Amino acid sequence: MSDRLMLLDTASLYFRAFYGVPDKVKADDGTSVNAVRGLLDMIAKLVATYEPTRLVACWDDDWRPAWRVALIPTYKAHRVVETAEAAPDTEEVPAALTAQIPLIRETLESLGIPVVGAADHEADDVIGTLAARAEGPADIVTGDRDLFQLVDDARGIRVIYTARGMSNLEVIDDAAVRSRYGIDADQYADFAALRGDPSDGLPGVAGIGEKSAAALLAACGDLDGIRSAAAEGTAGTPAQRAKILAAADYLDVAPTVVRVARDLDLPAVDDRIAVDDRRAAAAAALADRWNLGSSVTRAVAALRG
Repeated sequence: MSDRLMLLDTASLYFRAFYGVPDKVKADDGTSVNAVRGLLDMIAKLVATYEPTRLVACWDDDWRPAWRVALIPTYKAHRVVETAEAAPDTEEVPAALTAQIPLIRETLESLGIPVVGAADHEADDVIGTLAARAEGPADIVTGDRDLFQLVDDARGIRVIYTARGMSNLEVIDDAAVRSRYGIDADQYADFAALRGDPSDGLPGVAGIGEKSAAALLAACGDLDGIRSAAAEGTAGTPAQRAKILAAADYLDVAPTVVRVARDLDLPAVDDRIAVDDRRAAAAAALADRWNLGSSVTRAVAALRG
């Protein structure tokens, strides 16, 4: 089997599991375990389907880094809990999910799946760095289209896109990005900055949508080229040029916010999939204690595959 790395956008997956798996089965103490069970079932399917030899659970050590907010204050602002008791920049997460997150980490570690995060950075930045480091092909599992910017056929970097659910996984390669948006994958970050993204609180350039952003990138290559051509009066329509020039302050900072890091100083981890009898027994003990049932059995079987 050829060496293949799989990078999990872990929070993206456990949120999907929490909302997608009915909260019918609980631990003996009443703790909900639907997100844990759902995530394990996702991992079992992903590993069985795409056959990685290495696996990393990438973690949001900081879901809304202050340095991104300083550049664009609206960044993810709509997800912040607004109560007197909440600490600044506390993400709005259901209490039943918050209670499961430590167990998710413990379960992943029992299976030998390293959990990797970075201070002041999001899981996207960890994924970007590990993908840049990868010596062979890598699959990025996420429901976040921002990570399309990492797709690179020449290096075998693709996205396993979960937005339509685990029964409708999409493999996003260069051709898929071009088919969806009319741009190359390495233009996606500039495209997102221009278009904006309400789900991340990115305003974009007023009046520039997907089609006009793609047309401008096709004509000028990248955001710097678009801005230079707008200043020279050669990009797009007069109205588009005016909008781009008016958004100068936003466009000065948006690329830094949108582009994922690729050079973080991350610790070395053993990411080889290797569930021996000791790990299988530890996972089974967790399953018994927390009523994780066949979800652990399926994950262990896939990982030992």
